[in-house]
Amino acid sequence: MTASTEPRRHHKIEVNHLDRLAIVYVRQSTLAQLQHHQESTRLQYALVHHAVDLGWASDRVLVIDDDQGKSGTTATGRPGFTRLVTEVSLGHVGLILGIEMSRLARSNRDWHHLLEVCALFQTLIGDADGIYNPADYNDRLLLGLKGTMSEAELHILKNRMHQGKLNKARRGALGAPTPTGYIRDAYGEIQMDPDEQVQQVIRLIFRKFEELGTLHALLRYLVEHQVQLGVRERTRAGGGLLTWRRPNRMTLQNLLHNPMYAGVYAYGRRQTDPRKKLAGRSSTGRVTLPPDQWHVLLKDHVPAYISWEQYQEHAARMAANRNVASLSGAPKRGTGLLSGLLICGHCGHRMVISYPNAPTGSAVRYSCMRHVTDYAGPPCFSCTGAAVDRWVTTQLLDALTPASVALSLEAQSTLNRDREALDHHWHARLERAQYEAARAARQYQGVEPEHRLVARSLERAWEQALEAERTLKEEYERHVQLRPRQLTTDEICQVQTLSTALPALWSASTTTMQDRKEILRLVIQRITLWGDANDERLDVRIEWQGDHVTEGQVVRPVARLDQVSTYAEVCQRVEAAVTQGKTALDVTDELNAAGLRPPKRRTTWNVAQVRSLAQRLGVQFSKGTDGRAVRARRPPRAGDWWTLDGLAQALKMPVVTLYTWLRRDVVKGEQLERGGTWRIWADDAEVRRLQALRAEPVGARCHRRWIDKATSMMDTLEVRDVSP
Repeated sequence: MTASTEPRRHHKIEVNHLDRLAIVYVRQSTLAQLQHHQESTRLQYALVHHAVDLGWASDRVLVIDDDQGKSGTTATGRPGFTRLVTEVSLGHVGLILGIEMSRLARSNRDWHHLLEVCALFQTLIGDADGIYNPADYNDRLLLGLKGTMSEAELHILKNRMHQGKLNKARRGALGAPTPTGYIRDAYGEIQMDPDEQVQQVIRLIFRKFEELGTLHALLRYLVEHQVQLGVRERTRAGGGLLTWRRPNRMTLQNLLHNPMYAGVYAYGRRQTDPRKKLAGRSSTGRVTLPPDQWHVLLKDHVPAYISWEQYQEHAARMAANRNVASLSGAPKRGTGLLSGLLICGHCGHRMVISYPNAPTGSAVRYSCMRHVTDYAGPPCFSCTGAAVDRWVTTQLLDALTPASVALSLEAQSTLNRDREALDHHWHARLERAQYEAARAARQYQGVEPEHRLVARSLERAWEQALEAERTLKEEYERHVQLRPRQLTTDEICQVQTLSTALPALWSASTTTMQDRKEILRLVIQRITLWGDANDERLDVRIEWQGDHVTEGQVVRPVARLDQVSTYAEVCQRVEAAVTQGKTALDVTDELNAAGLRPPKRRTTWNVAQVRSLAQRLGVQFSKGTDGRAVRARRPPRAGDWWTLDGLAQALKMPVVTLYTWLRRDVVKGEQLERGGTWRIWADDAEVRRLQALRAEPVGARCHRRWIDKATSMMDTLEVRDVSP
C-alpha cells in the first residue's frame, strides 16, 4: 500500500479558507534577539512549510516580517501588524500563523481587536499547538487566555528588569554616560575632568547663571566672549579625546538641570506620561519629577562643582523663567517695569506688555489679551503703563525706607515670638502622638499569643496610633513649609543697609531697567489691576513677598473729558458759573484753583477748553454790554433739529465721530453763526439710518463703495460689448 501524497488538512480548515491567503507573521522584539537568537527566526520562517502542509499552495503563503526588532507591547509603530489587520479586514486571509501568540501581540487591546476582526471575516489563527477559530466559543476562550498569559509574561519580564536596574541604581552602580566635566577612571569611578580649563568653564557657567539669571543671557555671554565647552569623545575611535565645541541652548539647559554637578547620583528623574505621548514618537511624553519623587537620590556620591542648595535654586530659577501664562518669567528688555507681574483683575489672567512707539520705546502699554486670543474679541482690559509704574515705584521706595523697615523688623520679632509659641504647641502634639503610638506598641507586644482576639484589637489600635502620628507629622511639615522664612542676623543688617541706599541706587544712571525689575521681583509677588474704559482711575493691589498687601488707586491719562473722574463736578461748576454771570476766564481760574484737571496729560485749564465744554453742555459764554456772560442754553432736540452733543448721545457715539460725519456730508447740518454752535437735521427716519450706519463694522462703507465702483465698471464693459 503506497503512502498518500495529499496534504494533511485540519478539520477546521474549509474550502473558503484555502481560497484565501495564509499569512506567516514573523517578529523579534529587539535587534539583539534578531542577531543572537537566529533559531527562533528560523522556526518562524519554517511556518511557511507548515502552511503548505495544511493545504495552501506555496504561492498563496504570504510572509510579513516588517516588524523585526520591534516590541509587541503596542500596535503603534508596527507596520507589519497594521498590514496584517488590513488584509484580514479586506477578507483576503484564511489563516494566520505564528510561532506563538505572543509574536502577534502582547497587549490585550490589540490581541482582542485582532480576534474580533478574524471572527467577523472567518479567519483562522494557528500556532505550534494547533488551529483555532475565533468565532468558536471554546477556541475564543482559549485564545483569550493565551493573550492574557502573554501580556502577564510581558509585565513580569518588565518588572524583573526594572527591579534589577533599581537595585543596581540604589547602590549607585548603574552605569550612565558621564556629562561634560566628568570622566571615569580606570576603576570605573566618576571623577572630575583632569583638564583644569574644562573645570574652569563649568564653574564659570554656574557662576554667570547665578549672576545673569536667565539661560539666554548666559548663552549670549558665552558667545560674546567666545567661551567653548570641553567635550570628551565617547566613541571608541575618539578614545576620550578632548574637543572644544561652541555652546548651545540645549547643552547649557541639560548642564544646569543635571544633579551630578551637585555631587548627586540620581535615577528616575524623568518618567513617561501616556497622556502626553504622541503616536509614532517614542521620545515624547517625558515629564520631569521633583527630587522627592526620584527613585534614587544619593548625595555626595561624586565630586561636586556646586552645592545641592545651589542646584535647587538654579532649577527653581529656570522653572520660574519659563514663558507660560502662570509664571512671571524672567525680566525682559524694555522700559516696561512691571512685565510679568501684572494680573488682570477682571479675568485673572496675566497681562502682556506692548510698545506702541516701537522704535523709541517711549510709550508702554499693559493689556489683557485673553479675549483677543481665545475669542477674537476686544482686549479685556488695557491701560498706559507710565502712571502704574510710577505708583508702584513710589510704593516700593516708601516700603523700603528706614522707618518702614524698622517697623517691619519689629513686626517680624513679634511674629517670631508667635512662631515659637506655635512650635511649642506642635511639638507637644507630636510628643503626645509618639507617646500614644509607643504605648499601643507596648500593649500589643505584651499580650499573650493565645489571646488572638485581644491581640487583633491591640494591633488595630497600634496601627491607628501610627497613622495618627504620621498624619500629624505631615501637617506639621506643611505648616513649616507655608510659614514665612525667618531672617538671619546678617540678612537683617543687609536689609537695613539697603533701605538707606535704595532710593539713590534706584535712580542711579548705572542701574539698568533689568536691575530694577530684579529688585521688584525680590519683594513683590504679583500686582492686580482693575479699571473701567471710561474712567481714569485704576484700582491697584500689590501682593508683597510674605503675604502683605497694599491697595490704592492710580490716575491714568485719558483722551476724553467724560473719562476724567471729576467730569461731573466740572460740569456743575461751569453751569453754575454761567448762571451766576461769570466769564470763561473766571471759570478757568476757579477750576485751576480747585485742582481739577483736564484730559490728555494736561495739568491746567485754559479759556478755549472751558468754552468748548460750555458749548457741549449747551451753555455759551457771550459778552453783553456790561461784559458779563449771558446764558444761552439750547435743548438737545427741537423738532427735527439736534445739537451735536444731543444727537451723539442718542446714537451712542463720540461727538468727534459725529463731527467727522458732518464734515464728510454723512449728516446735514448748519451753523447759526460763524464760530457758533452747529445744529443737525435728522427726523426719525434719518435717526434710524444713522443708527444702522453706526452698527456697521469698521471699513464696511469703504468696502461697499469699492464693490459699487467695481459693479459700475463691469456694467460699463457689458454695455460696450453688446453695442454694435
